Amino acid sequence: MTKTISILGSTGSIGRQTLDVVDLLGVRVAALTCGRSLDMMIQQCKKYRPLLAVMETEALAMELRDALRGQQTEVLFGKEGLIRAASIAEADTVVTAVVGMMGLEPTLAACRAGKRIGLANKETLVCAGELVMAEAEAHGAQIIPVDSEHSAIFQCLMGCEDMSQVKRLILTASGGAFYGMTREQLKTAKKADALRHPNWKMGPKITIDCATLLNKGLEFIEAMRLYRMPPEKISVVVHRQSIVHSLVEYQDGAVMAQLGTPDMRIPIQLALTYPDRVPSPAPALDLLTCGALTFCEPDYETFPCLGMAMEAAKAGGTACVILNGANEEAVAAYLKDEIGFYDISDSIRHALDTVDMVRAPDLEQILEADRLSRQAVRSYFAIGKER
Repeated sequence: MTKTISILGSTGSIGRQTLDVVDLLGVRVAALTCGRSLDMMIQQCKKYRPLLAVMETEALAMELRDALRGQQTEVLFGKEGLIRAASIAEADTVVTAVVGMMGLEPTLAACRAGKRIGLANKETLVCAGELVMAEAEAHGAQIIPVDSEHSAIFQCLMGCEDMSQVKRLILTASGGAFYGMTREQLKTAKKADALRHPNWKMGPKITIDCATLLNKGLEFIEAMRLYRMPPEKISVVVHRQSIVHSLVEYQDGAVMAQLGTPDMRIPIQLALTYPDRVPSPAPALDLLTCGALTFCEPDYETFPCLGMAMEAAKAGGTACVILNGANEEAVAAYLKDEIGFYDISDSIRHALDTVDMVRAPDLEQILEADRLSRQAVRSYFAIGKER
């Protein structure tokens, strides 16, 4: 049971919901970090009075320091600050809720410090799963997934001591904002529509990833790392209602599923209280009113990102790093209205085809592959604008 926590990305959607759970459980806050949401960070620091607060830039850190004058909170900035927050001695649990590759090195620091890690940063395992899991094992760190799908699998595997008994992991996908639409319709899809997820309230980047189905591709890779399962033993089904969060099929034909309302506070709380369960702030699922539960095959042609992610998973090495870095770069451009919806998948394909893959990368090669993938996407868009 968590007693003191450090939250990386406390002003984002997952971070704010983690603080809801913290309030309910009476957990102490040792450290908070955020990007650029200064006003919200000031409010959080004044309420929780952490030992450490971290901002993205030095200028923002100076403003936060001024706002907290007289309060015993150390203020740092940048990657070094994130790493310090991830390994702070006073916290027994670290929730990694920052978005993207910036979560990798802080997560490694938390592993080396032997923390319980509530992992909400899927890119960490997508890009460096072997390194992260090895460091966690070497230092006695405990990784408990916060993603609803992986929390569901984690729960369905409780009591399973032999993974050879598992026949298949089944990830459920909502289908995102554009489920049922054709390629022709999506060529003119609006960003505002892509940001309207049917079931979940999340940050903009992950919401776009849901619209492209790349988010489910990242979770496919993450499942391989977390549960050491080969790709052929992982499958994806579209489940529009987001009530069944994922399933595990066993060798004897039994299928275990975890159901619940689409509320991230449920998996967040479990990551903090495991192996205990306590009352949650989330509403309970009512089977009599939740409606019919449906399942269908993903549309790989209309949403090619999912298939590309599965290809990268099978290729291994830095292929997953290239996929992730290219996607981060492309989605950032999409959110700025610089490119269209299918430019995301087209630029990822370009990066996978042009950036050399390293079979067994170390951390330096992973970071370099990330850099090259982003460069490939920027070059791809620059060439497109010149035509």
